[in-house]
Amino acid sequence: MSRAEPVPLSETVPGSAGRRPSPLWTFGLLRSELVTTVRRWRTLALLAVLAAVPVLVGIAVKIETRGGGDVGHGGQGPAFISQITNNGLFLVFTALAATLPFFLPMAVGVVAGDAIAGEAGSGTLRYLLVAPAGRTRLLLTKYTTVLAFCLLATLVVTVSALIVGALLFPLGDLTTISGTRISFGEGLGRALLIALVVAASLVGVAALGLFVSTLTGSGIAAMATTVGLVITVQILDQIPQLHALQPYFFSHYWLSFADLMRDPVYWDDLTKNLGLQALYAAVFGSAAWARFTAKDISA
Repeated sequence: MSRAEPVPLSETVPGSAGRRPSPLWTFGLLRSELVTTVRRWRTLALLAVLAAVPVLVGIAVKIETRGGGDVGHGGQGPAFISQITNNGLFLVFTALAATLPFFLPMAVGVVAGDAIAGEAGSGTLRYLLVAPAGRTRLLLTKYTTVLAFCLLATLVVTVSALIVGALLFPLGDLTTISGTRISFGEGLGRALLIALVVAASLVGVAALGLFVSTLTGSGIAAMATTVGLVITVQILDQIPQLHALQPYFFSHYWLSFADLMRDPVYWDDLTKNLGLQALYAAVFGSAAWARFTAKDISA
């Protein structure tokens, strides 16, 4: 076999041909990947940074309020920031708006970019491909792990913001963007729904990062490339001359989650965002599968 040819699974381990993994074994592989990813110091550091953002925003608003400043007016700060002093629940919305453009996609890009390339760089990828794993099942497990991290990272921001908001500011009924009043319980439910939408907004970045990860054997290069693409796309999304292309950028509708705080809820941009993320997941997920199943694993 030449180096240009992929290593068949049946030749990776003698006697592995025809063996199929049981559902229990597959669940064990997924659980192992999740535990390994979360226990990495790099992952813990990323989660710590995400948890710190609501703390810093809350403290800054509290200090500004005590100093008599007019928080959030004159176009300053992300959406909802002027409402934090009236209701700490708005810190959840503000923290998600502050982290979604950079911190959240950066964290997801790091985890996704390292998914395959990191294993290849450390020499463990060939070991992971022994029966009864298989390339397709391993790739799906890696992608599921990245998606789980998207949800975990978003929930870390949400929970941190909720705790800080409750400690520093009053809680109670809140006013929607439309000017109507809703109960605290309904507001909390909308905060959770917003967190789920933000997590779903990162599905496209996760698929893009996984595809990049299959192109190289260097985890650092894959992570840097993914994060660089995220930054580049968001810069292009701000250039007026590219307005015809911008609706197709994965980041274009990210902040549409604010429409969940309207009464009634505006669904147009929300559905466009979720549909766009599904499209990116399908395209780059398929590209990652095509690349990975044909890749030469010789180390």
